[in-house]
Amino acid sequence: MMTLKDILYGVSLSAVSGSTSIMVNNICFDSRKVGMDDVFVAIKGVVADGHQFIDKAIASGAKSIVCEELPKQLVNEITYVEVDNGNKALAIMASNFYGNPSKNLRLVGVTGTNGKTTISSLLYQLFKKAGFKVGLISTIRIMVDNKEYATTHTTPDALTINKYLQLMNDVGVEYCFMEVSSHGIHQKRTEGLVFEGAIFTNLSHDHLDYHKTFAEYRDTKKVLFDRLSKKAFALTNIDDKNGLVMLQNTVARKYTYALRSYANYRAQILENQFNGQLLKIDDNEVWSKLIGDFNAYNMLAIYATADLLGLEKLEILRLLSELENVEGRFQYYISKERITAIVDYAHTPDALKNVLDTIGTLRTGNENVITVVGCGGDRDKSKRPVMGHIASSLSNKVIFTSDNPRSESPTVIIEEMEAGVEPQNANKTLSIVNRKQAIKTACQLAAAKDIILIAGKGHETYQETNGVREDFDDFKMVKELLTSLKK
Repeated sequence: MMTLKDILYGVSLSAVSGSTSIMVNNICFDSRKVGMDDVFVAIKGVVADGHQFIDKAIASGAKSIVCEELPKQLVNEITYVEVDNGNKALAIMASNFYGNPSKNLRLVGVTGTNGKTTISSLLYQLFKKAGFKVGLISTIRIMVDNKEYATTHTTPDALTINKYLQLMNDVGVEYCFMEVSSHGIHQKRTEGLVFEGAIFTNLSHDHLDYHKTFAEYRDTKKVLFDRLSKKAFALTNIDDKNGLVMLQNTVARKYTYALRSYANYRAQILENQFNGQLLKIDDNEVWSKLIGDFNAYNMLAIYATADLLGLEKLEILRLLSELENVEGRFQYYISKERITAIVDYAHTPDALKNVLDTIGTLRTGNENVITVVGCGGDRDKSKRPVMGHIASSLSNKVIFTSDNPRSESPTVIIEEMEAGVEPQNANKTLSIVNRKQAIKTACQLAAAKDIILIAGKGHETYQETNGVREDFDDFKMVKELLTSLKK
């Protein structure tokens, strides 16, 4: 237990009613989880306002309340603390409660539209191979050295982040690599964390349902760099037009990487094949099992980060050649009939184009590219026709299907994707709402040497419809179908 005063250290307070010397058992922002002597932090969320549950939290045993607006009626013997921003207060309180664990390891944040999971996961993999104890906080999983934990958000809530960082401290983790989403930054989940470095990958159309404008989306990403210290490093992709924007106000040490521009770290693609690519980095050739331009950027960012963290350059190159692809990121299977199925998380226009462009460069003859793609429900609707346009322009056949419809009608989502299909490409498209049937149809249409791309869900092992999650694994599904279907 800690005193409320110690937990609130560094939080900007507007008003206090009651004693801050009371002992606190735990911090909660979900009233359903409040226990005796907890502090309840009332958060104004996207769906619900925690201020509506203050009375419930007190009834469950909370002895202190942190909120943005004090209730009209204050309960005796309850301490109330008014703050400007509940999310920010929660993050700083979480850091204090768990002993500011980010200060005790070398934490690197990765932000951008695409590449966050690959870069953070492969940095974890590389530093493990180099013999270090390493942590990972990513879309796919949380790793505390060798122990794996499930995750539900790209950037977890502040309490979860700090809880796992403390576990990393407990087992002697030296480095931690963390995906930092725009949602996480905007909701202040990373406040109070001490980053040794930050990496910017790229910026393209995504999450405009949440951020409303591209400028707001970009500027939210930039906050990660604005808050770095002078001791930290800021590494950015300057082939992306927003790359230099990230460095504008940061006091951190600035570094750049690129394939096409002059930069501190540069790479060149010498060969590109289905089983990997040959890269030239710092005048040294290295074979990577990951293919495509987008993965060349990822590998270069990993190389630069490892160098900035002090690993020896030739050792980094050796370790790069050993890295295995991340599940759901250009994960492929070749059937006995020599049909190649590729599963990729591409759920943004830019990511889908990158994957299809890469497939285009690897085609050697008359292979057909059959793309199965959908768009998530309750998410940015403006990208749907763009995704439809890209898929139908760069594929020989497209099957529009369900992704995670959530509360929306999958038929309506598909129609909005079809709106982006140009007339000359209309005869290439099919619409099959059932995702399993869509993948099965793609397998039936494919002939020897053809390529099936299943885009959008990647590593996900579920499909969410009307609040219900059912088991669904794209890679497992297509592998089973290609094995069972007679050609």
